[in-house]
Amino acid sequence: MRNLAFYGYHGVLKEENILGQKFFIDIEIFCDLKRAGKTDDVADTVNYAEIYDKVKNIVTNKKFKLIEALAENIAQNILLEYKKVREVSVTIKKPEAPVNGIYDYFGVEIRRKRHG
Repeated sequence: MRNLAFYGYHGVLKEENILGQKFFIDIEIFCDLKRAGKTDDVADTVNYAEIYDKVKNIVTNKKFKLIEALAENIAQNILLEYKKVREVSVTIKKPEAPVNGIYDYFGVEIRRKRHG
């Protein structure tokens, strides 16, 4: 899932929490797709539309000071709710960060694995 675009209120500065800004998110999910490939049944994989809605809900309805915390929350939510997911990578891009300068975006990428 690449370049999911949402408007959120995350940042250390008070203005970021009030005015908000755009965030772009990449989600990479690692799970066994062999069964889904054979059965052609969404029940044998993860429903990406559901994950999109969950990520949208987190980004648009919660507030975090750090994009690291936003990424962690998304990753843990996916691992907790989707038992088929063995590992997830979450990248948060913040193209309108309040930093004086020329840049594409500031961002973080985390990768988390299911334990046990």
